[in-house]
Amino acid sequence: MAVTSQLPALARTIFHVDMDAFFVSVEELYDPSLKGKAVVVGGQRNERGVVSAASYEARKFGVHSALPLRTAAKLCPHAIFVDGHPERYRECSEKVYAVLTAFSPQVEMASIDEAYLDMTGTARLHGPPLKAAHKLHQRMKEETQLNCSIGIGASRLIAKVSSAQAKPNGVLWIVPGEESNFLAPLDVREIPGVGKVMERHLHELGIQKVGDLARLGESELEERFGKWGLALAGKARGEDAGGWFDTEVGADTETKSISHEHTFNEDTSDVNQLGATLMRLSEMVGRRLREAKLHARTIQLKLRYKDFTTITRAHSLPVPTQLDGEIFEQARTLFRNNWKPGREVRLLGVQASSFEAQAEQINLLEGGRQQRWKDALAAADRLRDKFGESSVTLAAGMRGRFRERTHENPAGLPGKGRAGKKP
Repeated sequence: MAVTSQLPALARTIFHVDMDAFFVSVEELYDPSLKGKAVVVGGQRNERGVVSAASYEARKFGVHSALPLRTAAKLCPHAIFVDGHPERYRECSEKVYAVLTAFSPQVEMASIDEAYLDMTGTARLHGPPLKAAHKLHQRMKEETQLNCSIGIGASRLIAKVSSAQAKPNGVLWIVPGEESNFLAPLDVREIPGVGKVMERHLHELGIQKVGDLARLGESELEERFGKWGLALAGKARGEDAGGWFDTEVGADTETKSISHEHTFNEDTSDVNQLGATLMRLSEMVGRRLREAKLHARTIQLKLRYKDFTTITRAHSLPVPTQLDGEIFEQARTLFRNNWKPGREVRLLGVQASSFEAQAEQINLLEGGRQQRWKDALAAADRLRDKFGESSVTLAAGMRGRFRERTHENPAGLPGKGRAGKKP
């Protein structure tokens, strides 16, 4: 977008940097033969999982994230299916983070492949917004060998929406004052936070475009949708309204929970397999707790049967923990108390919540044992850092080993915990 006017000295300038087809692009770094082909990341075509990412070539056939892998195979039979490699993605995300922090001290990773930067007041260092964005765009390619799209606006919302319009590999600046004109012709689904249900409700009111929404009064929207209606009115004007858009870029946001789950490729009632899977999930949760230097007081089990009936059960501990074995004991107890023996299970999940920065004073009778476990797990974590997540596992979890699920919001993001350490 051409620049025809000069910004006021203190105008707010927000960048939204979104890595293009991130998982696929990282896989292409390791296997250049994938470039230019229909690629699906997340598992094999005959597995039960879902698509984590698809190349632009695969997207032309209707393949998108969260689509079942088997459906993706039907839509795009010639696609190449690739197992996800979360460690590779975390490593590349750290490199992305290092580039971003060289441009602004206020960086917030919204997910493993996207971030907000507050570039307000950096003009003397990097130049005006469009020039700074092109510098960042070039630096990102040089340092990571990956492409990104950058949206620029006076709000986080405008920056995010404009980066989506700039894809792939583009830069788009919405000059202050032009927010409403930019948003008006876009479908209401383009507004962050408007999902399928809200989209359907808006369509029922005859609202198809953001401009239609902007013409409705705040009072009418509030009457129909409550506080979310007021937030919608603000979003239609390009304002940061509602949810995490209310916070400042880089503001600390507390992690509410850490969880991992696994969908079996074949439903199973094998108690040994189920127990081993719970152990592996507990290890993964414990690992993320230690990364974030958190102790959890509440452990929750998620259990989904073959017919998709799902139950969740939780238990609060007298003393919070970050030890794999203690997490597993609680998860296993919850499982034994709620599983109907012989009934086939489709999915298991373990979640930790109710966090504290550190545990209460260790029981003197148990302290020696707990300290030995802490030392052992710390050593295991160091080996995983060096050789990968699957390099070390407790004996009880060996039979339950499976690929870590690839997703955009792992527990550790750059800037937080171990994943935040610059390479």
